[in-house]
Amino acid sequence: MKALQCIELGGPEKLVVNEIEDPKIQPGHIIIDVKAASVNFPDVLMIQGLYQFQPPMPFIPGGESAGIVSEVADDVQNFKVGDKVFAMSGTGAFAEKILAHEASVMLIPESMNYDSAAALSMTYGTSLYALKQRAKLKAGETLLVLGAAGGVGLAAVELGKEMGAKVIAAASTQEKVDLAKKHGADEGFVYPSGKLDKDQQKELSKTIKELTNGLGANVVYDPVGDNYAEPCLRSTAWDGRYLVIGFAAGEIPKIPLNLALLKGCKIVGVFWGAWVGLDPDGNKENFKELFEMHADGKINPEVSDAFDLDNGAEAINHLASRKAKGKVIIKI
Repeated sequence: MKALQCIELGGPEKLVVNEIEDPKIQPGHIIIDVKAASVNFPDVLMIQGLYQFQPPMPFIPGGESAGIVSEVADDVQNFKVGDKVFAMSGTGAFAEKILAHEASVMLIPESMNYDSAAALSMTYGTSLYALKQRAKLKAGETLLVLGAAGGVGLAAVELGKEMGAKVIAAASTQEKVDLAKKHGADEGFVYPSGKLDKDQQKELSKTIKELTNGLGANVVYDPVGDNYAEPCLRSTAWDGRYLVIGFAAGEIPKIPLNLALLKGCKIVGVFWGAWVGLDPDGNKENFKELFEMHADGKINPEVSDAFDLDNGAEAINHLASRKAKGKVIIKI
């Protein structure tokens, strides 16, 4: 089979497309003929050796995929050849076939095509867990979403609106803000790109305060990090929840902890992948809700860019350079 492989740590230009052996079936696993796979920020980090989980070399990046079951282990009861499924595997998705443990696989609902199924699992799974289990977002609260036009950002915008919050979208261009508004954001603003100086950080806090009538945001959803984090924490409401989603801007911020004391707020880590293993039943219940929302037209994964497998490295670079709006997928 054809696969995009990481054989040397580095940027996307180090990735190569190779012909390798097809996966062999193992107990508790199924083999999926991949139709679509989604690119996520962990892929960008993993190929550089910067992610918290690092697979042995060489490896095939790609954490989520959708396709058709082509082989099933004898001890697997819940899937059969021909089933349309998506898999949340962590790695291995950027290939023509993938071996996935049955626990990481779900049937695709009738309301979804392969592209949407591949684009939904990590972004909407992360965002629902963040807003529901971690932030306990309530109707009537204000939700600020940074990176609001990215995959997890748009998911947070849609889910926040569905949960009854007022949603403020923050992004690096007006085009991205407009996209977030199209997906339900009530208001939005453009923040500067790159490293923020002290004046820009103060302006960011001021803008958030103005849009929340001086009260601050009840929940801040932050997949950006770096020096965007502190001004957003400074502009949380009393008893606010600042959600640590990721660090797309590069640096992991060093937050003055006295802010948590002075604001009476919570700094809340969101590690969806770990929670899935700790509470698989809770994750299944979340996905049941997501499927119902999708069938009712309340959420809609935005697939903005599609690449073929031969250009998979370009797909990862497209996300890494922050050009993507919505989800980037690789069609196979």
